[in-house]
Amino acid sequence: MLLDISQWWAGIDSAVEKIYWIIAFPATLIFIIQTVMTFIGSDVDADGDMDMHHDGDLDGAGFHILTLKNLIAFFAIFSWTGIAMTQAGVNPFITGILALIAGVVMMFIMASLFYFMSKLTDSGTLNMNNAIGKVGTVYLTIAANKQRQGKVQIKVQNSLQTLNALTEDSEEIKTGSLVEVVDVINENILLVKRKR
Repeated sequence: MLLDISQWWAGIDSAVEKIYWIIAFPATLIFIIQTVMTFIGSDVDADGDMDMHHDGDLDGAGFHILTLKNLIAFFAIFSWTGIAMTQAGVNPFITGILALIAGVVMMFIMASLFYFMSKLTDSGTLNMNNAIGKVGTVYLTIAANKQRQGKVQIKVQNSLQTLNALTEDSEEIKTGSLVEVVDVINENILLVKRKR
């Protein structure tokens, strides 16, 4: 087996192709390990201070170009493109440029993939303002003229919530009545009105 590998290596005429092979083996192996570890839930990325953020992302993971994952993807695609082009007999200069372009494109694909995957996560924090304009059902009677809180059940952020509520209506709103949320008071109490 070792003899076969050394014969294969000796049979490669181009020094440039040998360089591509030297880069391809470790980069591909690490890329495969990273991919497997990503799918089973472990994070082997060591971004550290190498992150380059795209401005404009205020609510989540930024658009990271220079990460360990992206650099390994770059070298894997760069080297395999170089090997394919060299074996096809393409000029070494053109091969280098095309391999470089393929690697950079792969970096952007990987960065975009992880960026959009990070956008799929939900923080789990309830934003009460998302309830404004929604219709719910009174769970505990709400006293008239903001005299006493009641509770309403309402679907907010794709989840049924039971939340405190007040009303400015001149009559109390009894359990089972439909209400519409018109505002949020002190960021945690819904202001509702009877749904006619």
